[in-house]
Amino acid sequence: MTPTDALRTELRELLDEVIPSGGTDADTRFTAAQVDAMLAVAHNVDAAAATGWTRKAGMLQRELGRIKSSSTGQERYDFETLKDNLSYALTMAQTYRELAGPAPSQVSQLFGVAKPEVI
Repeated sequence: MTPTDALRTELRELLDEVIPSGGTDADTRFTAAQVDAMLAVAHNVDAAAATGWTRKAGMLQRELGRIKSSSTGQERYDFETLKDNLSYALTMAQTYRELAGPAPSQVSQLFGVAKPEVI
């Protein structure tokens, strides 16, 4: 698929990676080149979103670190767990994969060839 401004914007919205006003793509997890690459290899924007959510799942370990909670005096802060975030990202990837449907080359054929019986 050929990346266009409209497709880039839609993909960023589906990935929850919208560039903040006054910001750049450096303020998101994906550069403009990465967004274009996902769009270029996908057969539709939902397939690109499935790829993007799968990539986001891979980024979570580095972003979340290993701290589960922190407390100071009577204040306690519990952080989201890696497991919960990973599960969410992979669920989103699966949702968009299902919405994307099969790629055109994976569509079943109308006719098939059967091996003849030999006596």
